Parts: sequence; C-alpha cells; structure tokens
Amino acid sequence: MIKTFAQWTRPVLSLARPVKRGIVLAVDVALCVLAVWLAFYLRLGDFVSLQGPVLLALGVSLCLALPIFVASGLYRAIFRYSNLRAMATVVQAVAAYGVLYAMVITGVAFEGVPRTVGLIQPVLLLLLVGASRTFAGFWFGRAYQSLVKRSALPQVLVYGAGSAGRQLAAAMAHGHEMQVVGYLDDDDRLHGQVLNGLRIYNPQNLGEVLGRLPVTDVLLALPTATRQRRNAILAELAHHHVAVRTLPSVTDLAAGRVGLSDVRELDIDDLLGRDPVKPNGLLINRNTHHKTVLVTGAGGSIGSELCRQILQCQPQQLLLLEMSEFALYQIHQDLQAQLARQADQTALAGDAPGIQTELVPLLGSVCDELRMQEIMRTWRPHTVYHAAAYKHVPLVEHNPAEGVRNNVWGTLVCAQAAARNGVANFVLVSTDKAVRPTNIMGATKRLAEMVLQALALAATQRPQQHTTFTMVRFGNVLGSSGSVVPLFREQIKNGGPITLTHPDITRYFMTIPEAAQLVIQAGAMGTGGDVFVLDMGQPVRIADLAQRMVELSGLSVRSEANPEGDIALQVTGLRPGEKLYEELLIGDNPQPTQHQRIMKAHEDLLPWDVLQPHLDALQACVLRNDVPGMRALLQTLVPGYTPADAVVDWVSLARANSPRLETL
Repeated sequence: MIKTFAQWTRPVLSLARPVKRGIVLAVDVALCVLAVWLAFYLRLGDFVSLQGPVLLALGVSLCLALPIFVASGLYRAIFRYSNLRAMATVVQAVAAYGVLYAMVITGVAFEGVPRTVGLIQPVLLLLLVGASRTFAGFWFGRAYQSLVKRSALPQVLVYGAGSAGRQLAAAMAHGHEMQVVGYLDDDDRLHGQVLNGLRIYNPQNLGEVLGRLPVTDVLLALPTATRQRRNAILAELAHHHVAVRTLPSVTDLAAGRVGLSDVRELDIDDLLGRDPVKPNGLLINRNTHHKTVLVTGAGGSIGSELCRQILQCQPQQLLLLEMSEFALYQIHQDLQAQLARQADQTALAGDAPGIQTELVPLLGSVCDELRMQEIMRTWRPHTVYHAAAYKHVPLVEHNPAEGVRNNVWGTLVCAQAAARNGVANFVLVSTDKAVRPTNIMGATKRLAEMVLQALALAATQRPQQHTTFTMVRFGNVLGSSGSVVPLFREQIKNGGPITLTHPDITRYFMTIPEAAQLVIQAGAMGTGGDVFVLDMGQPVRIADLAQRMVELSGLSVRSEANPEGDIALQVTGLRPGEKLYEELLIGDNPQPTQHQRIMKAHEDLLPWDVLQPHLDALQACVLRNDVPGMRALLQTLVPGYTPADAVVDWVSLARANSPRLETL
C-alpha cells in the first residue's frame, strides 16, 4: 500500500504550482467541513447531517478561514519543505480564525447551533490543518527526495519478463544502483502489457523506446537461453548505444532467488556462439574419483580451474603444487570454501556425506628433481595434471633460457618422477602455439610433447612401467592471465584506446571451465603417447572481439567513418614471436574419439635414445645462456619451428650494448 501511495505522489509532485494550490485549498475546505461536523458530534453526542444549522456554522467557517489562510500565506508554502516556522504560521492563522469564529458563533445566537461549537471547531481545525501540513511535509518530502535520487540513477530495461526478470526488477526496486523503467520480451502476447507497473516493450522497437527513455543499460535476464539465442539478442542490441549486462546461467542461480548482486558484466564467452557440452560422467571421474590427484601449476588459470573441477569429482587427496606462494594460498582458500559449499549442499539435500577430500598445498618448482621425487614417493598420486608452464609469448621470448628450463625440463623432471613412482596417468596441458611455432614458448611446448611421446614409446619396451603419458592441446582460454579480454575491458573503462598488435590477428577461444573439463576427459581416454586436440570452434578475429566489447558497453568505436566515436582502436605491431594465426594440428587427419569435442592427432616423434643427446646439448646451452644455440637446437628438434625475430633475450641484449658487462 505504501509503495502504491508513493507511486501516486509522483504525478502530484509534477503538477503545476497553481494546480497544487488549488488542491490544498480544496483539502482545507474539506477539513473545515470535517471540523464543523465533528464539533457538532462532540457537543451533541450524535452524528448530524450537513443541513440547516450545520450548514450555517459551516458557511461562517469557510467565509472566515479561507481569506485568513490566503492572507497568512499558507498557500505559498512548499509543504515538502515544511518546518517549525511554517507550523507557527499555521498556528497563527488558525488562532486568528478561531478568535473570529468563536466571537461570531458565541456572540450571535444562531438557532440550532450550540455556542460551544464556536470553541470546539477551531481547536479541531488546528489539529486537522496542522496534521495535514505535517503529513504533507513528511510524505511528499520523502517522496520528492526519493524521486530526485531515483531520477539520477541509471535507467535500465530488463530483457526477459519471466521469473528471473521479475525477481531482478523487484530486487532493484529496493536498491539504489539502477532504476528499471520497463521490460523487453520476445513474446508477442506480452507487448504493451504492464507488469508490476512496468511496461513490456517489443525488442524490435528498442530504437523508439530509447528515443523516449534515457536508458543506459539492458540487463539480460535469460538464464535458460542457449548461447546461440543470446548471441542473436546481443547482435540486435549491438546496434544501439546501451551497455549490456547479464545474469549467470540458471545452474548458477541460488535457490531461485535473483538479486542485483547476480548481475555481472557481459563475458565474451557469451559471444563465442556455441554451448558447452555436458561432461561425460564416466570420463571425468575415471582418473579422479576417490583417487589421489596432483596438479602442477595449481595456482595458474588452467591449473586452478582443473583443481575446482577435480574437487567436484571427490578425489581422496588433491595435491596442489605451485611455485608462487600467493597463488598457492589463493587456490587453497578457494578450494576450502568450495569444499564447505559442497558439504552444505549435501546436508541440505539429505544425502549421505561423501568422501572428505584432503587438500595438500605444496610449494615447489617442477624443475626441482629432489622435490618432485619426494612428492611423488610420499603420496603416490594416481593421476598428475601437468599445467605448470611459462606461456606468455613475449615474456618467454625475452627470457628464453627460463622458458626452456621450465617448459621442457619441468615436464621431463615431473614425467620421470611419475614413472619411477608408479603414477598411472600423466596428462600434459599443451597449447596450439606448439604447432609450427614462431616463438620459444611454442617450440618448448612442442618439445615437451615430444619428451612425453618418447617416454611413452620407451615405456612399451619396459612392461614394468605403467605410466600412461597423454597430451591435450588447445588454444586461448578466456580470462586467463595475459588474456586480451580483461585487458580490453580495463582499457574501455579508462576511455581507451584499445591496443591491437595487428588488425588481422586471429585466435581460437574457449572458456576456462570447458577447457578444464575437456582436459580431464581427454586424459581419461589416453592409452600412451596420445596427442588430443580440443575442438575450439571457429577462430575469432581480435579486432572484431574488441569492437563487440565496445558496442556492448554502450559505446562506439572511433574510426574514419565515425570520427566522433568513444573508443579508438590502436595498432601497436606484432610482439616478438607472435603469429597472426594459430593452428591446432600439425598433420591433416585428426581422428574422432568417443567425445565430440575431442580429437586425436597423429604427430611425428623421436625415440628417446635419439632425443636424449639433443636434450643434453640443449641443457648445456641453457646453462650458459647461449640463445642462438638454443634456437638452433629447437629448430633441429621441433618440426616447423621458424623463429620470426632476432634474439631479444634481455641478458644478451644488455651484454651486447655494454662491453663491460660482456667481460664480467
């Protein structure tokens, strides 16, 4: 009721001032009538009809009160700003009226009008008029302030008039962040209807709606819509200067309640054009459920998501190996919170409590042979997911020795420790940059694959070794460290420009959760030396991705055709070792597997006895930081490796520029 009355006050506040004064005058007339009627009731003890002597007393009241009230300035006051001085004016005006009214009613003996009415009625009128001004000051003042505050809020439309949309609008009605001014919905039957005081518009008429309403944002409340449907909606909204935000998927919403805190910025995975495939329960649990699992690089983008996905499979123990103390602390805290949530959900469902996974955070480097041997021997993990790697192309290009040491020797050290201690499955997280690489990072990842292929081949000649080595290769993941998406979002927030290394640069993208799930499932299909390639969908042109992000932020791209645009795109040039296009396969005949998003590649390999001497030579180059030697050996070992740039190793450059350093 209060909400309804508050809505009624808004049109009253917007009326012209003469109209408002007329309304207040009418209210005072009604109060005079009420005061006379109540005065007769209090004097006679019975309700009387408004006729005869009562009308006479009422006529006297109106003839005296209205001129006095007008002369006192009661109708010039702004009631929503009423204060003690205004109330004193009311008291003075009614007091003057009361003296005159009492003199007339008591001094002139009107037949049928008790003299005491002349004393009672002014007192009642003072109370009624004072109460009306106090109420108006309180109610209209609060409503006015609320109206001013809400009119300053960003005005938004909710796309979707279903349950989620209604809950979101209801939550925002009590908030102070945004003001919902209507709905958009595809259902023709709802167009033009009013839902909880908000009109439902046809999305096809959004341009007309934006012409009438100062809408800044559109909130997608479509948690059950497929990604293809969301893409179609986003394509329509991209033509309008509105920012787009969204709710999570229906599986992420808690207990059917939707609040403003659930609204998030639009993720670019909403633009990739395909829905993730539901994980195969048999594959995702085969190497994890009730087993001891080790994840190297557990604090990284892929490593941390692998840990979250594995934890849902209820392993016996989950070992977290990480070189960064802070990253290890963060993922350990996150996983402990996830364990607590899982326990609460089990208790709420009334299910029997499952296995309580033991989390073991371990500091260490994958290049430390003693540390890796100690960890493998102590816990004897069933499965190792090797996600530890240096993967930032320019940084590794500038620090090639560390890239080779971490990516190649780290993999070799972990794999050999796993084989010596009876690890059943060893899964390497690889990259599409390993295919015909132009940079040190990609070459080292391909060489890491070759190391595992050689170990797998050697294992077939030693029946006592049971470790299955598997590699999983995929492209960029959205939101990973170094990803363009958070960089572009920050640049848009700062007003631009968005920096592109090349206008035609193209990349494959996948969400981190989907990539982690597919890595686990691919690892479960390995038989030894397998190179699995994830289906990344269609490649995305980075310039197009940047333009979509700008448009869905409610802004426009500045260009020659649109010089008044908001955000400029600035081309900075390819960085050292960077390719225009990435590939996933070296060969051309990938084989399907039992999972529709996972393919099996056939890649050439070198036997261990052939590969090992080259690795020893490469290690010697690393120890003396012989970058040309490293590059030459990588070219010999890795098919298709063609360095695109000169040596840019920081140490080599510094020594070349300073003869004094060369002699130290």
